[in-house]
Amino acid sequence: MFTRAIVILLAAVGPLVFPLAQLGYASLHDLALAALLPSIAGLLVIWSASLRRHPDLAVVISRGVVAGAIATLALEVFRYPGFRLGFMPGNLPQLMGVMILDRFALGPSTWSNVAGFAYHFWNGAAFGMIFLAVTGGRSIVLATAYGLAVGVGFLVSPVVESLGVGLFGRDFGWQFAATVLSAHAAFGATLGWLLGRSSFHDRAGHTMAQARSAHSAVCNYCRQ
Repeated sequence: MFTRAIVILLAAVGPLVFPLAQLGYASLHDLALAALLPSIAGLLVIWSASLRRHPDLAVVISRGVVAGAIATLALEVFRYPGFRLGFMPGNLPQLMGVMILDRFALGPSTWSNVAGFAYHFWNGAAFGMIFLAVTGGRSIVLATAYGLAVGVGFLVSPVVESLGVGLFGRDFGWQFAATVLSAHAAFGATLGWLLGRSSFHDRAGHTMAQARSAHSAVCNYCRQ
């Protein structure tokens, strides 16, 4: 239970560093180096250590990451067209990439776009881990409500204030909030659908078995 709580806390670091940067605690570049990357490393260490002793916890991490990252694709089905249609004030992953690589004076680049979208999908993976760790998954209704709660959290976060659109995007138009909530509802529904599919669990279980086998082989080799 304690280790699971640590997993939840480490997973929450990713989604929190961007709002904290907007509040002025530190730049997103510095927070990525000081908090985001160490939190990912910590999750990798816990996942590796749990493969043999606590496989259920390793499953929470691996399945949550995979389901959350895939569910982010569903979010993009709404977010990106909304951006292209002018329903959102900017391309947020691109902005995050510029901030992560500290390129405000230089503007976006290929690598900053890669960094921004990697962070964007990591946030989805992190929310997937948190949902699975807290609820056990397998409920589309609960997952959709969870996705909507995340969307509402975004709409009242310092991020929307920094974008100059006001809480819930009231200064930009109803389309902003509608796009954000639709995208996050799609994220939640897809997350719940994936976690509830037996075939997804079977494939994840097979991958976990392979990972445990490889982990054991490496450990046996190191002991020689």
